[in-house]
Amino acid sequence: MAEIILNVEVRDGAGTGAARATRREGKVPGVLYGGGKAPVNIAVKANEFRKSLYTGKLLGHLVTLQHGDEKQSVIAKAVQFHPVTDEPIHFDLYRVDEHQLIKIEVPVHFKNQDISVGLKKGGTLEVIRHTVELACPADQIPEELVIDLANHDLGDVIRISEVKLPAGVKPAMDRDFVIANLKASSAAQSDAGDTTTEG
Repeated sequence: MAEIILNVEVRDGAGTGAARATRREGKVPGVLYGGGKAPVNIAVKANEFRKSLYTGKLLGHLVTLQHGDEKQSVIAKAVQFHPVTDEPIHFDLYRVDEHQLIKIEVPVHFKNQDISVGLKKGGTLEVIRHTVELACPADQIPEELVIDLANHDLGDVIRISEVKLPAGVKPAMDRDFVIANLKASSAAQSDAGDTTTEG
């Protein structure tokens, strides 16, 4: 996995005015939290930040923050975007130890929709959770959770227990919660109803 390094500088002042001034200088303002230390206002050059962000390996991943000669492991927890231009306008980083156990949201993706037994019958996939909160070491965060729909039929309920998690990774919630359902669509149900009334 390519390591992302964010070169940051400490910025003066907090609040909207200071953040606006930082953006005028072509930088994205952010805040570094956690690790039992006081929050620090930081900034990253906008073009560098965008490049890291668009690799898809920034948000929710362990990255290296560099300030001068100092390096530190951090996790990017949140990025705010401008509502019109969609440019990143603020970010939050959290200090972590590489092997520290953390809780983090990981996206859920589905595969084999085209050959799914239930979907071929006209069913629909109702996704309850698009992300799942996991507890895992900071250096072992899964990119995503992939659920195979190939053998799922109408009426199936897909729970977290079905997902094979990497070693050392477990759901943050201690119950077998639902991620998605394969529901019969109204068209599929009326077809089934028609066949029963014909006799």
